[in-house]
Amino acid sequence: MAIKVIWTDFAKAELRKIFDYYKVKASPMVAKSLVKGIVKKGNTLDFQTKIGQKEELLSERPQEFRYLISKYMTKPVQHRNSVY
Repeated sequence: MAIKVIWTDFAKAELRKIFDYYKVKASPMVAKSLVKGIVKKGNTLDFQTKIGQKEELLSERPQEFRYLISKYMTKPVQHRNSVY
């Protein structure tokens, strides 16, 4: 059964910060690829409904809320004589 993944305003703001940081430190292409990878990982909840931790603060609600914390690693990027 598919569920709807809802990205909170906080999560969207954090994705924007990640994009803005890597856009300057690496390149717009690297920033876009990184954010797309994070979004793809989060959207795995669509069909894998039991991954992620249950949100205990919302356990009294009839729906089940889950969240993911992901450490997204990238290869070092060589850019303008610096490694990021």
